[in-house]
Amino acid sequence: MTTKFDPNNAQNAIEIEKQFAVKAVEHAQTYWNLLEKVPPRNLKLTKLDDDIFEHTMRDFPELAENDHEKVTKLDEDWMKSKDGKERWRKFIQAYEKTVKDYNFGSLIRTDAREEYGEKNTIFVTRMQFYAFEIARNRLGLNDQAHELAKQEAEKERMKEARDKEKGKKRTHGK
Repeated sequence: MTTKFDPNNAQNAIEIEKQFAVKAVEHAQTYWNLLEKVPPRNLKLTKLDDDIFEHTMRDFPELAENDHEKVTKLDEDWMKSKDGKERWRKFIQAYEKTVKDYNFGSLIRTDAREEYGEKNTIFVTRMQFYAFEIARNRLGLNDQAHELAKQEAEKERMKEARDKEKGKKRTHGK
């Protein structure tokens, strides 16, 4: 006898959760690397970026208020309120047949002006990630993150060059 699956009462399998977490971290790292290499206004995340941006602004007009403050700095309480959950669920479902992994979990920076970090990251669905990051890119809200990512990459390259040079000196007895 089969019963209807109720996601609200489902038990979480630890191994599945770990796999989702690994995928979410990999996705975040890939996106941060993209922000380093491509000016955000030129970044295309999906074939549907235009539609997703228009749909987001149409369904969530409050995101355009106060110079797009709710896009720059996410309001998790607003997103996860009863009304917010219902509105986002409806938005996300619209992409069920058109966006691969539309409902997978993703990590997103709560403040577009900062890098990924423990205090600046929350877990959202892939469509919420696309909605916010496409808007951030289009509106120039990720420009600061682009510069920050480039600076971090340059620091890392310099450190690697110094470490490599130290290694050469040790092997040549200097």
